[in-house]
Amino acid sequence: MHLGDYTGCRPLSEIREEVLDILKDIAPDEDLSQLNDETRFREQLELDSMDFLDIVMELRKRHRIQIPEDDYINLASMNSTVGVSRTI
Repeated sequence: MHLGDYTGCRPLSEIREEVLDILKDIAPDEDLSQLNDETRFREQLELDSMDFLDIVMELRKRHRIQIPEDDYINLASMNSTVGVSRTI
């Protein structure tokens, strides 16, 4: 099942806070107050590929879903992650 197959609607602010919580756990030393929602996480935070996979895994765990590797690109920035997560 792909991310686009999910239905539902959650408030964007709730989803953004959830993603921020995940980022705080993965990168506790980062200042997330200046996070640009349109810029890729890896361009503005010191995240390596394992950190990015941790974000994916945490989303999978919290929502009990499978996220196909082809859909990882849709989780690159706050805006794209929120947009995708809104339908979960």
